[in-house]
Parts: sequence; C-alpha cells; structure tokens
Amino acid sequence: MQASNRRTHQSVVLSFLAGYVDTVGFVALFGLFTAHVTGNFVLIGSELANHSHGVLIKLLAFPAFIFAVALTRVTLIWLERSARPPMPYLLVLQLIFLLGFMTAGCLAQPLGDTEAPLALLAGICGAACMGVQNASSRLVLQHLTPTTVMTGNVTQLVIDLVDILRGAADEAVRQRCIKFFWPVVMFGVGAIGGAFAYKYLLFLSLLLPAALLVWLAVTEYLSEKGEAGSPSTL
Repeated sequence: MQASNRRTHQSVVLSFLAGYVDTVGFVALFGLFTAHVTGNFVLIGSELANHSHGVLIKLLAFPAFIFAVALTRVTLIWLERSARPPMPYLLVLQLIFLLGFMTAGCLAQPLGDTEAPLALLAGICGAACMGVQNASSRLVLQHLTPTTVMTGNVTQLVIDLVDILRGAADEAVRQRCIKFFWPVVMFGVGAIGGAFAYKYLLFLSLLLPAALLVWLAVTEYLSEKGEAGSPSTL
C-alpha cells in the first residue's frame, strides 16, 4: 500500500513539474515546448512558412529529446543489471538536465537572440530533462497516468465522467477517474505557477522543480532501501 501511495504521489508531483517546466521553456525560449516534441513540429512549420526566427532551438530540441530517451533506456538496463533500484537514479539524471537548463538560461540573460549558444543549450537541456521524464514514465511507471502529455489523460477522464454521470460506471471506472483527474489538475497548476514564477524570478524559478526532484529522489531511495532491508514475510 505504501508503495502504491508513493507512486501516486510521484505521478501528481511529476505532472506538476512537467506543466511548470514546459511553461517556463515556452515563455522563456521563444515558444519552445520541452515536455512534448510534437508541439514543436507545429511551431516549426508555422515559423518556416512565415519566415520567422526561433526555428533552430526547436529543431535541436528533437534530437536532444531522443538522446535523453535513449540515455534513460541504457541507464535503466545498467541499473537493472547492477540490481539497483532505478527511480532514484533516473530522477537524479533528470535533475542534472534541469540544472543545466537553469544554469544555461541564467547565463544567457537577457534573452534576445534566438540562436545564441547559451539559449540553444538551455533549450537542449530542457528538452532532455523532459525526455528523461517521458522515458521514465513508460519504462518504470507504466501503471501510472502519463505525466508530461495530458491529451490522452483528458480524453479518458471525460469518457469516464460521462459514464459516471449516466450511471454506467463501476468502482473500477470511478477509481480510474480519480487516477486521471489529479495529474491533469496538477499539470494545469504547474503551468500557471511556472508562468508567474518566470515572470518574477526568470530562470531561478526552476529551483522549485529542482527541489521537487531532489525530494522525490531521496524519498524513493529511502523507501527502496527500507523495503530491501525489511524481513520477508513467510
């Protein structure tokens, strides 16, 4: 039960973090989506058609995202072979990219040139940070709702709510509705919070999600260590 609650808390916190970081990236880095690369394809097409600037940072985000997903997979394989609990290490890996995002962004201030090296590096690190989270959700937290892209979550939530309102939902549907509800809400809260935080703190606003990742990593490590050290029941 404790492990189940821990995973649920992770889903909620990571959803908030994804909304927060994605919004900071979008506001700060010329409309860059860090949490999902498909949105960048739309923006790339729009900017190419209208001959505007800011295309390069979105183009670089795609290979950065792919690299982070591949790195997460390779890291997970190594951790499994070493018999180590994966989540604390994957959270630290995500934290490293997030701190790179924040550091490069702070050094790039004031942001004006869409192709400035530090601005591009910030975008690369931001996309990599979210790439790690996307991969971790699929590789380790498959039983939880996705924490970075909410389209599927909202779709399932609305379907379940309709069934509940028409009286055709069983207990499993009601529990699934709750499971999808809170990540969607917290992603929205994170998006709003990220926008206001960047307005007043600029890239230092990323200290909050960094602190959340530290908290999650420490909590996960201590929990896994406690479970490993507890005597097995006969």
